[in-house]
Amino acid sequence: MSLVINNNMMAANTARNLNAHYSNLAQSTQRLSTGLRVNSAADDAAGLAIRELQRADIAALHQGARNANDAISMIQTADGAMGVIDEKLIRLKELAEQAATGTYDSTQRLMIESEYQAMASEITRIANATDFNGIHLLNGQLSSDVHDGSGMTSTGKMKIHFGSGNDSAEDYYYITIGNCTASALGVGNESDPEGDGYTVSTQEAAQKALNAINEAIISKDKIRAHLGAMQNRLENTITNLNVQAENLQAAESRISDVDVATEMTQFVRNQILTQSAVAMLGQANSLPQMAMQLIGG
Repeated sequence: MSLVINNNMMAANTARNLNAHYSNLAQSTQRLSTGLRVNSAADDAAGLAIRELQRADIAALHQGARNANDAISMIQTADGAMGVIDEKLIRLKELAEQAATGTYDSTQRLMIESEYQAMASEITRIANATDFNGIHLLNGQLSSDVHDGSGMTSTGKMKIHFGSGNDSAEDYYYITIGNCTASALGVGNESDPEGDGYTVSTQEAAQKALNAINEAIISKDKIRAHLGAMQNRLENTITNLNVQAENLQAAESRISDVDVATEMTQFVRNQILTQSAVAMLGQANSLPQMAMQLIGG
């Protein structure tokens, strides 16, 4: 290589190597400081695309688990209220049993009838008052087999969405809750006047009411059994969602996260090369001074 003044090719070559080493050092520093191997699309375009899709699915699965937990809370609210209704139905049967015997006169029967109707009214009040986040649970609002979610407020059976897509076989299912008012259960003076549970004001009516109350208890138990089965299903769904999210998180980590041990090795290598290039660039920049010595000599 000739000794020249205008073009210091040795310095230019050293500067190019310095820029390359410094760029690698900056990349290693970024990866170690963020903990991510992929910080931009330039690092791994395909990996970035896969990672972002996985992150979206992970976030959706976590929210789906929260949705399912909310549904469990709703079911527990409904079941708790139905437990109170159960107590009222038991009292109704006790009153019907009391009124079915012949040892009471008309005045005492009216007292029994008064409490019977009061208990029936309380069942209706509980059914109408039980709500979760403003959604009434036991008044028949969720008893329809048809769901319509096209409006701001959904109607019919409740859709519980927990999956990351919109497949009816994989991502959601429905919860129905039967009507638990006294009229729907067939007890009290809000029910069908021709029904057996309408009154216990006479011995004959009280005997008929015993059967009607049995049917009401069975109807209520079917609703509670359905809710219990749905709660168990939701708990299993939450477990599965958490496992899915965990596995996706592991896959996303393998794509995105930096291997600190390996990257630290690269960092030290790039740091040494950068320091060496800086030292050599200083030496290369001093070479044209040798030409000045020849000219001055």
